[in-house]
Amino acid sequence: MAKSFSRASRVGHELQKEIAIILQREIKDPRLGMVTVSGVDLSRDLAYAKVFVTFLNDSDPHAIEQGLKVLNDATGYIRSLIGKAMKLRIIPELKFNYDESLVKGMQMSNLVADVIKNDHERHKE
Repeated sequence: MAKSFSRASRVGHELQKEIAIILQREIKDPRLGMVTVSGVDLSRDLAYAKVFVTFLNDSDPHAIEQGLKVLNDATGYIRSLIGKAMKLRIIPELKFNYDESLVKGMQMSNLVADVIKNDHERHKE
């Protein structure tokens, strides 16, 4: 029977957990705020990782840009902590990207809720 998940997928999930813990406990930059790691896209050779993050408190584009700059500047430190936490031969190069799917999903949910509310009001009349 074939494996249902590739090694890159399994390592990516573990890497996501470790990065989330590191951002929560170790990174103390006040410019960062609340950060959620929403996903990790790991290359097949495990050398490069795109880390998708969402900033929960900020929807300001300047704050998002600054938060990404802080994270991308701290990649060396984060990689060193990952190296201590995980037994990997190669610690992947990290590139942080903003994941706007959570924000877009909330906007879509609000639009659907408004349509449902308007429909109920129309049926009451």
